Amino acid sequence: MIAIIVAVAENGVIGGDNRLLWHISEDLKHFKAVTTGHPVVMGRKTYESLGRPLPNRRNVVVTRQPLALDGCEVAHSLGEALALFAPEERVFVIGGAQIYGQALPLCDEFYLTRVFRAYEGDTRFPAWDESEWRLVESESFASGKDFPHPFAFERYVRR
Repeated sequence: MIAIIVAVAENGVIGGDNRLLWHISEDLKHFKAVTTGHPVVMGRKTYESLGRPLPNRRNVVVTRQPLALDGCEVAHSLGEALALFAPEERVFVIGGAQIYGQALPLCDEFYLTRVFRAYEGDTRFPAWDESEWRLVESESFASGKDFPHPFAFERYVRR
């Protein structure tokens, strides 16, 4: 089973200069709780922005470059990365924009953190058709402990 997990600003931005543009500690905890114990697949730039493999997860980095990354497996396409896993295993695609664009038509589940604020950034989440998805969980917050704007955790499954 392929799942996407992403935080998206209200204008579609997911990052800038190869980094997150906001810090919502509740979202980082949510990401960790949802993905721990499951494989994560990411593009090279996302891996570089993290700076290390995520602990307690099998890390697969998709890149066209001939790289060896400590603590990670390297695949040269999203298809090659996904082929490493049994179809019933929940695999999380964690970015970036190109990988999300390739994974969106393939995924069964979609974990979305909506950040109700616009940000200036150079990386956007690809357009997606909400009518193809059914909202199965939603939790809204007026603000975070150290984040003054509203946000929501949503989980969708494909119709």
